[in-house]
Amino acid sequence: MISRFKMTVFAAGLAAAGLYSGAGQAEDFNIAFFAASSQNGFNQAIYEGIEEKAKQLGNVTTEIYDGQFNASHQYSQIEDVLASGKFDGFVVMANDTVGIAGAVEQLVAAGKPVVSTLFPIGPDLTTLDPQVDGLTSTVASPPADGAKAQAQAVVDYCKDRDPCNVVIIIGQLIFPFDNLRYEAFREVLDAHDNIKVVATGEGSYSPDVSLTAMTDILQSNPEVHVVLSNADQHLVGAEIALEAAGYKVPDLYLSGGGAANIAITAIREGRWDATLAYFPKTMGSMALDIVVKKLNGEDVPASVNMDEVGPMPFIITKKELDASPDFVGEWEQ
Repeated sequence: MISRFKMTVFAAGLAAAGLYSGAGQAEDFNIAFFAASSQNGFNQAIYEGIEEKAKQLGNVTTEIYDGQFNASHQYSQIEDVLASGKFDGFVVMANDTVGIAGAVEQLVAAGKPVVSTLFPIGPDLTTLDPQVDGLTSTVASPPADGAKAQAQAVVDYCKDRDPCNVVIIIGQLIFPFDNLRYEAFREVLDAHDNIKVVATGEGSYSPDVSLTAMTDILQSNPEVHVVLSNADQHLVGAEIALEAAGYKVPDLYLSGGGAANIAITAIREGRWDATLAYFPKTMGSMALDIVVKKLNGEDVPASVNMDEVGPMPFIITKKELDASPDFVGEWEQ
């Protein structure tokens, strides 16, 4: 398991390096955030972090653009916004981490600093090293690492059960990062003869979509022991479907991703078992700070690995929450 530094220690180090300073600058800057979807809670939390850092800096204004979970729409959106000449720098949360590279290259060619959040931009999602020439920085997590850790926890849960029937709820397999997560899940789970992945559903990061997907899955698979997902929003809908089908949810193993407050509450209450930790407000704040530092001609890191940032371990369970009773997530769901 990848270790994490305490946020206080990490933030202090950034401040010492000048990266996380709140000192105001003489020149005013206008920064755009291209969200994968402005209606999505995780994206909204990233933007909250961006707004908070902008307010702290005092000389930065920001604007959010809705990518609508549509890769072609987001690509055209970036081109249109660049053509407007309105912005000095950009933060991007890509819908298609491979396909968006061409639009990012246009931003770079225009001399604009660009920071990618949540995922690296390029064909290799296992590395945070720059894959687009001129990309300012990546503030992200390698998605396969977290997925493998989640799947290994399922293996541990299933060790005395044969068969152990697993349902996977993923975002959208058309997205490269979700496909990579799914492949990482399967790589770990398929290595164990007692574990059977009975169904896979796409939740589209929506409780309602996940409820429908899980309801349909349960009609064909009446015996389920584990629900493994990359997103806490998916478990919200899956839990409702399981209860409607007569399951006692605390008797199952449910693992999500995002460390949303709804997941933290569910784990503390013993309904869910784990969530992969993410800190979107911190991510957004760091991304904006890097853009502004670059605009001011200062040195910035080529990447920040979010798996090494945060007050909680990589995988959050009730054990960790019992040891940190005051912990709250950085977003709702």
